[in-house]
Amino acid sequence: MTPTEKNTVAGPRKSTPSAVSTALKVAIALLMVDAVIELSFISSMVAWLNRTVIPNVFHFNYNGETYAISGVPKDILTDQGHTSNGAAGTAFVLIGLGGIVALWLRSWSQHRAGDFATFGRNLYFVWVALNILALFLTIGALGYVFAVTNARKGQTIDVAAAANLNGAHPYDLQSWTPQSWFAAVHRLDLVGSRYAIQSHLTVMRGWQYNLIPLFLIQLVETVLAMWDCHNWRRKTQAVEYQGTSNGGW
Repeated sequence: MTPTEKNTVAGPRKSTPSAVSTALKVAIALLMVDAVIELSFISSMVAWLNRTVIPNVFHFNYNGETYAISGVPKDILTDQGHTSNGAAGTAFVLIGLGGIVALWLRSWSQHRAGDFATFGRNLYFVWVALNILALFLTIGALGYVFAVTNARKGQTIDVAAAANLNGAHPYDLQSWTPQSWFAAVHRLDLVGSRYAIQSHLTVMRGWQYNLIPLFLIQLVETVLAMWDCHNWRRKTQAVEYQGTSNGGW
């Protein structure tokens, strides 16, 4: 029986996962969980804005009278939310789900030949490279969100101007993020809605600050992915060299 026939009878060799490979799988799982949290926070905010806030007004007391103020201002910035949503979605789908598929294909194709096995290995290498791009997206989202939000932190509503508009038109002074706008609205002498604003303001701050652990977990996951890829390539090359030296497996 030739070495090739022996390998065919024995089937693909299975190797024990290394500590780095195991840590990578744990990091992918944690990244997916945190990405789901981020997506849930953003989805909750968007749903509340579209269903409850935008079609309605808030009421507040001023100089002994009750006035209305638009649910959102004229110039409200939302791109930072879209960017965060994109970063979290990329982490979950491309790095998380894609990583599960890529690592499975790597394991399956390790001792196999043929076009599909080659495709599986190439797809794995593409996934490793995409880890770096996805990390840069998260870094960009983190920096962008905090830069835009902190630049508008502490803004206040001109109560006299808001009373003059009385909800007939959106509040048109300054530009706002959802966090800064609802924090300012919450400081008004509101007639109801205070608890709802406070709870959703917590959610808004939640997805903003959740970008920090998302970045940290993804950074660790990316380093582990690169490290694991290096170890796997070195091990594969060593096996191939040994097989060549022995005239094949």
